Amino acid sequence: MKPMKIMTRWLCAAHVCLAGIANAAPLTITLPAETAALKPSTLPGYALAQQKCSTCHSADYINFQPPGMSLAQWTAEAGKMQHVYGAPISDQDVTIIGAYLAATYGSAKASDADVRAASNPSAGQPAPAPMAKVDATTLLQNNACLSCHAIDHKVVGPAYHDVAARYANDPQALAKLTSSIQHGGSGKWGDIPMPPFAQLSPDDLHSLATFILQQ
Repeated sequence: MKPMKIMTRWLCAAHVCLAGIANAAPLTITLPAETAALKPSTLPGYALAQQKCSTCHSADYINFQPPGMSLAQWTAEAGKMQHVYGAPISDQDVTIIGAYLAATYGSAKASDADVRAASNPSAGQPAPAPMAKVDATTLLQNNACLSCHAIDHKVVGPAYHDVAARYANDPQALAKLTSSIQHGGSGKWGDIPMPPFAQLSPDDLHSLATFILQQ
């Protein structure tokens, strides 16, 4: 067979193959629902880890770490999230979360003196002076709210504009939204859960809810 005929047949076959690909239905991939959850604990780091850590990754991430890590090792791991990956957590958050992880997943115990001290780093220190009220924009940034929400479009969670529209005619809107921010939950806007923000003060919760309802 002459080379020209071979090339012609090859081009025809390639054309048919490409046409088939172009006409194929788009591939749809459905990921399984998130079922991993942090192990419960009475340590304050449990609620903090729910709110701070689960914003960026699954609880399964913890199981990928070597077993039996110490308090120092887990605290260093939490610190890496802050300093290397830019997680919105403070030095005190790192200490408290590290204590929870070490006692729950590592070699430490909740009753250990160093774990108790790390879980309550402000114990025994003079009460701080009253702080100025933090504005809603700063609260959104400091608590990673904008990782999952935007003002006018859906990200992971709904746009704040859509939240405000849903509650527009509800006389209990402020109370309901404040509770949703404080306690978290799922099902109102889809299956993806919102972590609780139980560490926020009543004033901070009120500021956030008021800001969202004004969008």
